[in-house]
Amino acid sequence: MTLQMANRKLPSRTGLPELSDAQFGQWRELLETRMGISLSEQRKPLFVSGLRARMREIGCEDYQAYYQRLRAPHSMPEWAILIDRLTVHETRFFRDPDALDLVERVLLPGFAGPGGRSLQAWSLGCASGEEAYTLAMLLDRALTTGPDTVPRFGITATDISRPALDTARQGEYAQRRLAGIPQEYRQTYCETLSPQRFRISERLRRRICFSPLNLSELERFPLDGFDLIYCQNVLIYFDRGERHGLLDRLAGRLAPGGLLVLAPGDVLSWTHPALERIRCAGTLAYQRRVDPEARD
Repeated sequence: MTLQMANRKLPSRTGLPELSDAQFGQWRELLETRMGISLSEQRKPLFVSGLRARMREIGCEDYQAYYQRLRAPHSMPEWAILIDRLTVHETRFFRDPDALDLVERVLLPGFAGPGGRSLQAWSLGCASGEEAYTLAMLLDRALTTGPDTVPRFGITATDISRPALDTARQGEYAQRRLAGIPQEYRQTYCETLSPQRFRISERLRRRICFSPLNLSELERFPLDGFDLIYCQNVLIYFDRGERHGLLDRLAGRLAPGGLLVLAPGDVLSWTHPALERIRCAGTLAYQRRVDPEARD
């Protein structure tokens, strides 16, 4: 026996009705237009979970009403909160040892020693700051070559989530996250606040500028000439064509000799005439040729 209910689906256990295919299509279009984020059908359950979480927080029980709210002028503050609910902030200190080893071996020797120029790095999709602080620890330790050496580097760290950036600027974390930081780094760069909390040292916090950035508006980002662009697990929010376009633009932000470090599987079959692939097990990375006219 089939029951027809005027094209409405049964309410979910959250109290909200199921999101229809037509409504999901509306949201997909809005997210891509406003934020440049592509939603595949496979990501629908995660999207709906984050959407419902935010709607419950503000007491909204109608998908269309919330959709119209986000389409309205001056809706960016609400967008910032929703995007924070939708994006994945799973990260940790020293998350990818292979990539960090590559940076230390291939890039940093050219900046060690007196008289070298300042190294400029970009942590793209920095979430709550663990990645940016990991890079800061690595650079500070590797570029401090003597007791009187002042390492010369700066890090720009960007993310679409403003709440995550607020956490990053504070540089305070639960003690359990210390487990990911090697002991030799803990002693120099971590300060105990309480039995439950620790903080990254001010020495490192001063080295990093945290700033909001929507990758769909990358052309508005004013900085370039980076020696390192660290962009891991960010491209998963974009479809294949968009990934290639973003990578082309990131390649243009690299200084000669600069490294672009991605996560394995972030992109397939992408090439750029000014970059060459760096072969390294467990890591996907490219280096900008010093002579842009050079070819393999």
